[in-house]
Amino acid sequence: MARETSAPAPAQQVVKGQALNLVMATAASVVAFWAWNMIATLSTHYAHNMELSAGVMGVLVAMPIFVGSLGRIVVGAMTDKYGGRALFTFVLLATIPTVLLVALGGSLNSFTIVLIGGFLLGVAGTVFAVGIPFVSAWYPPARRGFATGVFGAGMGGTALAAFLNPRLVKSIGYVPTHLLVAVLLAVMAVLVWFFMKNAPDWVPSKEPVLPKLLDASKLAVTWKLCFLYAVVFGGFVSFATYLPTYLRDVYEFDPSSAGARTAGFALAAVLARPIGGVLADKIGSKPVVIASLAGVAILGFLVALEPAADVEAGPIFIGLAAALGLGTGGVFAWVGKLSPEGKMGTVGGIVSAAGGLGGYFPPLIMGMTYNPDAESYKYAIGLSLLVVTAMVALLFALVFVKDRAKSPVTSAIP
Repeated sequence: MARETSAPAPAQQVVKGQALNLVMATAASVVAFWAWNMIATLSTHYAHNMELSAGVMGVLVAMPIFVGSLGRIVVGAMTDKYGGRALFTFVLLATIPTVLLVALGGSLNSFTIVLIGGFLLGVAGTVFAVGIPFVSAWYPPARRGFATGVFGAGMGGTALAAFLNPRLVKSIGYVPTHLLVAVLLAVMAVLVWFFMKNAPDWVPSKEPVLPKLLDASKLAVTWKLCFLYAVVFGGFVSFATYLPTYLRDVYEFDPSSAGARTAGFALAAVLARPIGGVLADKIGSKPVVIASLAGVAILGFLVALEPAADVEAGPIFIGLAAALGLGTGGVFAWVGKLSPEGKMGTVGGIVSAAGGLGGYFPPLIMGMTYNPDAESYKYAIGLSLLVVTAMVALLFALVFVKDRAKSPVTSAIP
């Protein structure tokens, strides 16, 4: 007689659900971030074909960031109401026509169409506001730094975009590259819909979205974390999107070489983010965030000195990326622990929006302050502003933001 196998205990089922849904959410984020960075990673292509100045290119690169950032506010609140499974599916499917519109604009060399496509492409960037409350609901407060850190590694889609997009355009063509990403979005949406589940005790919020947003906006912790996340995640986004242009202007790298180095930068930040989340669980977010901001200030100053490529500049850029990654993991561990019960999605949406907006303005500033006639220090003003901002944020975190020994957020999962 065959031996009967018993059904997994509820606790075992929960653990399996945690792992599967964290992996699914992270994979969805990777694909969405890849799409979100379609324009930024091909900036040299657009600048050459459309003869765009550094300032105009900065506007084009920043457009998806701007819309994706603001959209996170609403999407975060909608995730509380409809759940991560539905919102992940929506974001992935809604991104497909925007990628195709960008492909059309680029094939016609139409700056206007690409700009409009970039505006709509911002929907892909809202994926982060879906995943934070979704994965947090699966994990107890003591492990939310780990969960949000692993999910945050989904921004590795930026590294894939930076490394693959220029090579794909060179090998299979501009339009086929966009078609490939559109297919990946569709496949991921199907997988999410059929295999992803909301946490067992997740309950849809019945509160209207606008009052929830207004309520969350009145919390001091929301704005404190908004500022810090705008610096660390905004710094990552701005470098990840503008770095191909920066490397072309300062070091005269071709698109593939600049893309490979940008991918390395993004990968370092991606790997550091879950480490920041785990460290925040063990020693608290505050020391993690303070160490991150100190690193950003020091390494940002060294970048401004334009060290020689690659022996000197490579390690400095990798270190800067790692510092930013640690900070993003540390700050969002704070979100998971300090958000009032039932407001995780709303607070997380506002904070992640601030992070995206933090990445919107630097490319514009870098483009406007770029000095093409200078023999060196062509981006000195923009990078100096990064250093000053990081120092201000460090003092702010040190004085005004407190770790809590015990989170007020209750967990449905023991």
